Amino acid sequence: MLRRARWGTFLTYALAGLLCGVWVTRLPALATEFGIAEGRVGVGVLVWGLGALAAMQGLRGVLARAGSRASLRTALPLTAVAFALVALAPGYGTLLVALALFGMAFGVTDVAMNAQGGAVERAYGRPVMNGMHAGWCVGAMTGGLYGSLTAALGLGFTPAMLSVAVTALPVALALRSTYLADPGDAQATTEGRRARLPLAVYLIGALAFIAFMAEGSIADWSGLLLHGELGASEALAALGYPLFETAMLIGRLVGDRLRTALGTRRLLVAAGLGTAVAMTAVVLAPAAPIALAGFFLAGLAICTVVPITMSVAGTIAPGQATAAISQVGMMGYGGLLLGPVVVGFLSEATSLRAGLAVVIGLALIVALGARFVPINRRARISVAAAEPAAAERAPVAA
Repeated sequence: MLRRARWGTFLTYALAGLLCGVWVTRLPALATEFGIAEGRVGVGVLVWGLGALAAMQGLRGVLARAGSRASLRTALPLTAVAFALVALAPGYGTLLVALALFGMAFGVTDVAMNAQGGAVERAYGRPVMNGMHAGWCVGAMTGGLYGSLTAALGLGFTPAMLSVAVTALPVALALRSTYLADPGDAQATTEGRRARLPLAVYLIGALAFIAFMAEGSIADWSGLLLHGELGASEALAALGYPLFETAMLIGRLVGDRLRTALGTRRLLVAAGLGTAVAMTAVVLAPAAPIALAGFFLAGLAICTVVPITMSVAGTIAPGQATAAISQVGMMGYGGLLLGPVVVGFLSEATSLRAGLAVVIGLALIVALGARFVPINRRARISVAAAEPAAAERAPVAA
């Protein structure tokens, strides 16, 4: 049962990543389909992000009362349906409405799958959240490859998106039976009002904000740095983001073992310092190959921060895991939206190298902030340091 829940949650992350990977890859086809400029495409992306943020914050109490299992059983299929609505939108106005619905459904799915990952992790009694987030990387890379393939085959925006939605819906329905119940949250909200979250949740959210801000900045500006500043060809510049995502996947596959061996705080310090060193190499790189190596190392380093923040959020607010993860997720997505904008403004005022140097500062803040991360030593999952006896008692990993 526990292994089944772990695989189900992993596949949920993968499915969410797949939808996002296809959506991002086919944005140029969206502009062609509706005959719109890049600015209006950007408005659509913003509407999607704002829809996700609104659902995360506005439905936090509802999600806490319902629990992650019930929320996922509803939200994941609705995300696939909303994805199909985006594909079938007949005009720009209806496209924006569909994107808002897609963003809202996706926002609920994101919170619920992180809360479900936390429930599975607590049931295991040891860190497994990085492995869950590795599913996202697998899905995003698969979606990106599928999007690129459909573009190469000349498949338009609507058929490419719709084919994924039609496949995703039955998978989402099949995953409904794999999730674990999380009765703790329901018991904590029986009075029907939203309990106040501890201040520590907002500290964790600040770290998630910084990590997402760094990830978003690298994802959006790596190609332009390689092509515009370092003179790389478009084909070579396009490798920046896939290399970064590949490194994120590798790092998350081993992240849980590193967390068990080093402890939460030490791993966060290492992640922050490693990212700062890697991005320093990128900013000072004299040639594209060195910058590509820097982006790869940055992915290896930064990849564990977001899973750790979600994991810790689920343990420091007993009985409020879903609400805490919702708050941390909302703050993280704010960083994801803001980071590329800040880098863009700084790049216009100075240079793209100077703009991306912001990521170095953000990484150092993560390393410094790690010492203030609260560790709930009474939680079932050991997040402070490894205990061999506990590891022996834990179920075998899937």
